[in-house]
Amino acid sequence: MVVNEMRTLLQDMIQDISFDDLPPSWNTFDIESFSKSKKLWDYQQEAVKNAIKVLWKYFEDFENYQENEDLEINERRKNKFFKWYKDNGLEEDLDIKLGKNNKDKAFLLANYYPQTNDSFSYEFFINRMSFWMATGSGKSLVIIKLIEIMIQLMERREIPPHDILILTYRDDLIEQFKNLVDEFNEFNNPKIVLKELKEYAEVKRQHTLFDNTVFYYRSDNLSDEQKEKIIDFKNFDNEGRWYIFLDEAHKGDNEESKRQHIYSILSRNGFLFNSSATFVDQRDMVTCAYEFNLSSFINRGYGKHIKILKQEIRAFEKGQDYTDDEKQKIVLKSLILLTYVKKIYEEVNNLQPNMYHKPLLLTLVNSVNTEDADLKLFFRELERIARGEISQNIFEEAIKELLDELIKDPSYIFEENQKIKIDQTVLKNITKDDVLKHVYHSETHGEIEILIRPSDKNELAFKLKTSDKPFALIKIGDKSGWLKEELVGYEIQEKFEDESFFANLNLDESDINILMGSRSFYEGWDSNRPNVINYINIGKRIDAKKFILQSIGRGIRIEPVKNKRKRLLQLYNSKEIDQNVFDKIKDKVLPLETLFIFGTNRDALETVISELEIERKSENENQLSLFENVNVKKERLFVPVYEQADAPVLKSKVKIKFDISPDDYNLLNDFVKFMDDDRLLLMRYETEPEKIKFLKDSVTGLNNSGRFNIDKSIKSCKNADIILQRYFNYLSVIPSELEGFKPLEEEIKHFKNIKVYLKDIDEIKKKVEAFQSYKDPLEAEKELKEKFTLGEITLDQFTESIKNTDRYFKEEIVEYQGTPLKFKYIPNHYYLPLILSHDEKINYIKHVIKTPSEVKFIEELEKYLELSDNKFRLFDRWAFSKIDESLDEIYIPYYNPNSNKISRFYPDFIFWLQKDKDYYIVFVDPKGTEHTSALRKIDGYEEIFTQAGQETVFNHNGLNIKIKLFLKTDDVSKSTVKYKSYWFEDIDKMIERIIN
Repeated sequence: MVVNEMRTLLQDMIQDISFDDLPPSWNTFDIESFSKSKKLWDYQQEAVKNAIKVLWKYFEDFENYQENEDLEINERRKNKFFKWYKDNGLEEDLDIKLGKNNKDKAFLLANYYPQTNDSFSYEFFINRMSFWMATGSGKSLVIIKLIEIMIQLMERREIPPHDILILTYRDDLIEQFKNLVDEFNEFNNPKIVLKELKEYAEVKRQHTLFDNTVFYYRSDNLSDEQKEKIIDFKNFDNEGRWYIFLDEAHKGDNEESKRQHIYSILSRNGFLFNSSATFVDQRDMVTCAYEFNLSSFINRGYGKHIKILKQEIRAFEKGQDYTDDEKQKIVLKSLILLTYVKKIYEEVNNLQPNMYHKPLLLTLVNSVNTEDADLKLFFRELERIARGEISQNIFEEAIKELLDELIKDPSYIFEENQKIKIDQTVLKNITKDDVLKHVYHSETHGEIEILIRPSDKNELAFKLKTSDKPFALIKIGDKSGWLKEELVGYEIQEKFEDESFFANLNLDESDINILMGSRSFYEGWDSNRPNVINYINIGKRIDAKKFILQSIGRGIRIEPVKNKRKRLLQLYNSKEIDQNVFDKIKDKVLPLETLFIFGTNRDALETVISELEIERKSENENQLSLFENVNVKKERLFVPVYEQADAPVLKSKVKIKFDISPDDYNLLNDFVKFMDDDRLLLMRYETEPEKIKFLKDSVTGLNNSGRFNIDKSIKSCKNADIILQRYFNYLSVIPSELEGFKPLEEEIKHFKNIKVYLKDIDEIKKKVEAFQSYKDPLEAEKELKEKFTLGEITLDQFTESIKNTDRYFKEEIVEYQGTPLKFKYIPNHYYLPLILSHDEKINYIKHVIKTPSEVKFIEELEKYLELSDNKFRLFDRWAFSKIDESLDEIYIPYYNPNSNKISRFYPDFIFWLQKDKDYYIVFVDPKGTEHTSALRKIDGYEEIFTQAGQETVFNHNGLNIKIKLFLKTDDVSKSTVKYKSYWFEDIDKMIERIIN
């Protein structure tokens, strides 16, 4: 299969690598904290974890890093890494081909890489990963956190000790990065010291002063020649031993960009990290370790919904831009919509104070200071409306057209199942007085006057003379031109307060309702206020397209509750707001959680639409939803619910033990004896006296805690710092307990999210639909018997019909790209049909059963159920379902010694069986193998569901519930005595053990 150009292959490849199961020196990091006021959101933590998994795969799993290793080892790494891509479905040609017109670039690469004809194999450039993350998603925090972890990995001798270089394309972005590092340093030790690349030689001479130096430079000032600001990369080559982080530094995203080649050359024996909101190069897609683009950002609930107002396109029929009246009407519509959202805001705040943001209209223009500048034209319309120079007819037409489109086309972009809901009564009844009140802060029409701060060169605020509050702000590069040429004759008031209007926009006290400007202010601006954006003459150039995506990224942020950046429903689902608050406002907030986009000319509107459509993950990514089995859904299906225990390991009686090798135990013992002063341990590990006492009593045997599991099969860490920190963290682990049971609702949802990477999935859809109309043979036989009993059919008709009834199991097979898919009907499965593939590496469909052990189990179960004496018949009712660990929420908590925390074990299948009042929830994991990881999962099961070696019987809804766990093996005799009862060889014996 040729991987779709928008598909993130590397992310798929590392999906099955468990971060928690990485060796301790690769997963013992604080991934959440950043500074006193910032923590990484869950998606940012996912990005960091994915990066660590890739680095582990590259530097340890394929070719273990050795100190002072030669460059040949790195070439072997690249070869194995590239082969891994090939084994996982990479078939397209990513080689760099430079023709006759690019001899200089070919010559440059040939100095560092083997060349075949005019081509360079991508194998030599494969030591890279990218992060495709939306503007506003916090890429910079991910980069800084990853740099911190890279420094720790170098200290732990897990990766080569190379220098780190950050490259971005503008000075203001470098300043923002410096500010974030300063914020990070206030909270963390050791500090990250930033130095300009030009200082490289000096820093190296004084390296003891700056152990954690990270270099930075403007990406567009790096070349193969030396000028005043432009530096020759060859002076900093360092044999290609760099870890390079690119932040939006991919101008010229193709093989003809010399700068892109330079980045690769500098990191050829290190690693390259590329972060952007707008990738277009297929190589960046293929090597993407984490995708959280605009579409994902919105779908995961971290951003506002996006609604593009398209109705103005009807004015383009003759290829003409809007007339003045039409432009005024569009400005009016944006003000009316802003007024509507502000009314909703007031209503929500009356119901629940201190929620959401003050709605803001953002107007972004292409030109500011030219004679017919777009900003001037927009300002003129604002002024006319303020004066009341607009007819009632135009006002009513604007409301009607706005309402018509929102009713006829309520769809959002990116979210097919979401629709905008408008309170028609509120919108219909908006008056010109409402616009004056909610936008202009005035009860009557009036003239505009100007507010300025003499010390500021960039801001112009506007208010009506009939109001005491400013309503609009212009933020431009230099306001002097406007004051001299455009605003002559206006009354000007000077304000001498230090705080700027722009800096205070996000404060509750800000009265600004309209922010106008060019692209100069949007980078780095962080606000959740925009609900309406006007694009005026933005155009279609490459930089304009990028500007549109980035500015929308600045507008979609959401923060219903302070410091909680998710939409209301997501906050409720994650239990971050209570039921009462949710119920009060849930039906009101949708407009506040929506970003409405207007355009004032054909180019602007079409550009916005086309650019957002491109942001979809893949033009060939389709979502397929299977259907719930109604016969199973109506049964009582219960799942366990967990809660945290009241005390951590330090103060609890749980049986959780700290895994340690004999060598590490001896090292720990010696280190504790050596560090006899508790104050040293307190300072070095930021721990508590109680933990230090517990540690000392444990290693000396005074507390007889037996908290160490000393096992020679455990890999030695050989680092006292890591061992001690892990032990102190272990004492802080809070175990999970059973809270109770609940009816199955949305805990199994993977079947609604089957991803198919094919252009046409009609055939697959037809197969699925055929199963939906398929009648259970047992039900069909029952209906025929009833008809025969009632005399509706004869005996011959009954016999013939029985013969023609489908087998108990229905199966369909279709083949795509040489790989067959099996669609199966098993009457007792929670959803239908089951989709199986015998090819574990199938890459055109996700969230189906493809692991060989799971496929084999289903086929064995199918054969077993056809037996007339199968033991499932002994139960009154039974059902089962596949569990997908990436999407579903049915699991068993257990202490994971690798991650040193409570992890989740997702067995492959769950069974529900009932006989009279006895109710069994049975977890089955066919791929279970007897190694330490599996045994820890069994320990987790025993901790929660057994007492004194016996299964606990839980009383719930008049039922006696028992939870069981089985792992399949090919030879039970090889199992250890302690865990032998958990392993089974065939389904019949498994059911027999449930019954007995």
